[in-house]
Amino acid sequence: MQATGKPRIYRDIDGIVLLDKPLGLSSNQALQQVRRLFNARKAGHCGSLDPLATGVLPICLGEATKFSSYLLTANKRYRASCRLGITTTSGDAEGEIIESAAVQIDVAQVEQLLPQFVGEIEQVPPMYSALKHQGKRLYQLAREGKQVERAPRRITIHQLTMLGFDGQTLEIDVSCSKGTYIRTLAEDIGRQLGCGAHLSALHRSSVDKFDEANAFSMEQLEHLQAQAMRQLDAILLPVGAALEQFPEIILNVADSLDIRQGRRVGLTATAEPGLRRLRSSAGVFLGLGEISASGELSAKRLMNTAR
Repeated sequence: MQATGKPRIYRDIDGIVLLDKPLGLSSNQALQQVRRLFNARKAGHCGSLDPLATGVLPICLGEATKFSSYLLTANKRYRASCRLGITTTSGDAEGEIIESAAVQIDVAQVEQLLPQFVGEIEQVPPMYSALKHQGKRLYQLAREGKQVERAPRRITIHQLTMLGFDGQTLEIDVSCSKGTYIRTLAEDIGRQLGCGAHLSALHRSSVDKFDEANAFSMEQLEHLQAQAMRQLDAILLPVGAALEQFPEIILNVADSLDIRQGRRVGLTATAEPGLRRLRSSAGVFLGLGEISASGELSAKRLMNTAR
């Protein structure tokens, strides 16, 4: 561990940490703890989780932060608990109770309802969210007791499965697109059932291909760091792991130099326009490129390979 009284020496270290975020920490608090464990000069997380939520939080270190936006827009999967019969100000267990109602719902009614939420649907973002209205976060306005009009957004629920229902709490598994608010989904389910609901617990089980089975708890990271920093570094995923949804192009020495110096590269083979992972013939990950309609490859976002 870092000795007290000594200035912290930050490192230029690149890679992705799959954190299993614990209950009670904000995403930023978790990020700062991980950054300090690695002594990383630069870090950023990919997709916020509320303090009451747990689960997969990819944290990008160093050059990986350049590509974090591609994980922010990835599909995600959650296990959620919806407490029927109680609505709250925030839509989750942190809010004050607004209304209580008797729950006279059976499993068959839930099974009949859930398919209505699968597919492309419209969802109104909650007031307790980080979206901005006239330069101010919605959650700040909500805490001031203010409500503002929010335009509905198009989101996609790829899969919605009931895991269990005990007559009060509905457990669901949700696979969804970016921008989906699970607390709003819980409220909408409760509203359709006629009894109201709020989100009582939330666990994110995956972000894109990054699964909870490969995530590390904060305690595991601390244990590795206490043993040796090299053991902590060994669990880092490569920067290119954030971009594996894109096909890869191997560039020869001359083309690698051209790309890194901002020049376009003409491709001899016919290639579909779009984004590509770029790697040199020596196996060095260069970053992300884009093929134009005319078949030219240009740099989109590159690693700092001079470091």
